[in-house]
Amino acid sequence: MKKTGYREIFIFIAGSTPQVITESIYALAMAKPPVYPHELYIITTCRGKAIAENALIEKGELKKLCDEYGIPSLSLKENSFIIPSGCSGNQLDDIRDESENEAMGDLITSFIREKTADPAARLHCSIAGGRKTMSFYLGAAMQLLGRPWDKLYHVLVTPEFESNRDFFYKPKKDKVITPLNPPLDKEGNKKLNTKNAEIILAELPFIRLRNKLSLEGTGFKELVHEGQRDIDIAMVQPELKVRLAEKALQIGDRTITLTPVHMMIYIAYLKHKLNRCRHPERPYCGECTDCFPTIVELSTRPALEEMAKDYHVMYPSRVEDVLHKYKDGLSQDIIRQAISKIKKSIGDALADEALTSIYAITSPRREYANTRHGVRVEKNKIKII
Repeated sequence: MKKTGYREIFIFIAGSTPQVITESIYALAMAKPPVYPHELYIITTCRGKAIAENALIEKGELKKLCDEYGIPSLSLKENSFIIPSGCSGNQLDDIRDESENEAMGDLITSFIREKTADPAARLHCSIAGGRKTMSFYLGAAMQLLGRPWDKLYHVLVTPEFESNRDFFYKPKKDKVITPLNPPLDKEGNKKLNTKNAEIILAELPFIRLRNKLSLEGTGFKELVHEGQRDIDIAMVQPELKVRLAEKALQIGDRTITLTPVHMMIYIAYLKHKLNRCRHPERPYCGECTDCFPTIVELSTRPALEEMAKDYHVMYPSRVEDVLHKYKDGLSQDIIRQAISKIKKSIGDALADEALTSIYAITSPRREYANTRHGVRVEKNKIKII
């Protein structure tokens, strides 16, 4: 067996047609170079497991395939079958309602997450069998969690041989079998010859979103919600990056130039957004402004000393001058002027009024000294390095 450098893991969706398993294994064994499994898993139900065990183990179809084509011995064990449990805790016999569909989706998602955690493993996933929702969940899980080297397939078989109870792979020696719905062949016989069978394993391209979205949820619905959230945000809000050591502020591909004190003040507002969120359970900031500080809060000596920590990273030789100059903290007038000038700098760079309103320091309402200001950008779009 040619070494690929990966631990090859074959994962199948199966229901009442376990033939798709041997057909896929056969097709990968015939590939150039051939691919043989180190591990084999079947995502199914109790009913699907019984059908697969009968055909692949009791009738020996899996062993016949391995022996005939020199495929390293494969064995199906109890942990080879991945079966969801229902509300009662019992493994599902079939997928009949919404809750059972959701249980299957969560199981497939968690299983794919587990297997893709190993960088030395390569997944070969087939969506050919089982119910359509099961195939959908596996394809979607691969889209969310699959790595560049993982594969997704659908097996295509000559129609007359598809789902035939006597056809599991194309044998080296031609064999005559009985058709599933016996039509007469050209000679008037109700027989099929395996020499006319063709098995094609179609590799399905898919968009890989892993490491492009922040996916922390455990269930399928959670992952979809998180993925949609990140996509929605990415469509309208470019990432905001602050590199302290480089004194650099960047919004998307635009670089913003601020004076040292203005940069320090702007970072203070960003840190309020990041560190003082009152609703961390919410996936979006949206219109929430509960983390916005008042100007009074930022015009104290302790507030200045906290801001000076970032100033020190940017301008270490000048931080003492700032602390000495503003002994009682920044005045409210200085902060108000800074807010106005920061907005102008951001507006000039972005040249987009809607984006400027998101990234500038703004206020939801005016209350004079108690007016709260902040940055409306989503907190997961802010990076301070």
